[in-house]
Amino acid sequence: MMHPELRDPTAAMPEQRLTLYGVSWQEYEILGATLSDRPGLRMTYLEGTLEIMTTSREHEALKTTIARLIEAYAEEMDIDLNGYGSMTFKKAARQRGLEPDECYCVGAMGDIPDIALEVVITSGGIDKLRVYAGLRVPEVWFWQDGVFSLYHLEGSEYLPIASSRFLPQLDLPNLNPFVDPNNQTQAVKTYRRTLRA
Repeated sequence: MMHPELRDPTAAMPEQRLTLYGVSWQEYEILGATLSDRPGLRMTYLEGTLEIMTTSREHEALKTTIARLIEAYAEEMDIDLNGYGSMTFKKAARQRGLEPDECYCVGAMGDIPDIALEVVITSGGIDKLRVYAGLRVPEVWFWQDGVFSLYHLEGSEYLPIASSRFLPQLDLPNLNPFVDPNNQTQAVKTYRRTLRA
């Protein structure tokens, strides 16, 4: 359940989106370099369309909480999980680029993550699965309205899956109640106790 103070519009600016059309790859690269020092800014590029989004405090708190819980799970289960954070992934030849909210490799880090996480507060904008498919990211997790939706890349399309192919023992419905962005440390501690029980 979302705490009301995270939804308080006076507490922080809500997410905002700006979509630009007819943007060349070179212009995307220049904008990315120019805006690279702005935390909480996400750019998604798909074949000439550029979406620039500012993230809200709620968004950042949720993605941090989920990341901490996933990382706690990996530690408790002794899984070699390596994170990239929200670094930019792009392919000029495919005309695609974006910054996941969080992303991970299970085992050694490669050129692309095994798992990308997206927190969805407001809908609309560029279809991120199309961007991820062009980047060949095998698995994408969306957190929206208090639940996870997972997708695995099969060929050039994503298909919904019930559990992660990379973390098959991770019980995501059991993880949902621990996503408490207002009390992250206690949420992680309680989740760890649950895993150990």
